[in-house]
Amino acid sequence: MPNLSKTYRDELQSFLSASPFVHDAEISIDDRGALWFLRGDVYFINNSRLHFIELYIQEPQFYKKTYVYHYQDESENLIFRYDNAPHYPNLENAPHHKHIGGEKVISTSISDMEEVIKEIEIIISKGNR
Repeated sequence: MPNLSKTYRDELQSFLSASPFVHDAEISIDDRGALWFLRGDVYFINNSRLHFIELYIQEPQFYKKTYVYHYQDESENLIFRYDNAPHYPNLENAPHHKHIGGEKVISTSISDMEEVIKEIEIIISKGNR
């Protein structure tokens, strides 16, 4: 069986390295065979930061069980956070949701690191935050 955690980490690092908005990234994997955690921080050129955690299950088939993508400004104020914790069951795409600032929560279908990075790139390019 190929080492899926290393392959995914390498692909993610390559994607981040290609972004003109990413200043640095620290990514670690806790690979426990059929279960592995990917976590890290992505630092952007405007001093904002994305902290993320993804939990993957490889058996019986490979899938992402949980995730958190927490994006904050240089003063550590929350800009947004995507996660799939089941604490908003009445939202349309529950458990997937997005926290905006500290007060608003909306339904979302985004659960992918690349989509989150692209959203951050748009925010930075528009000079928001």
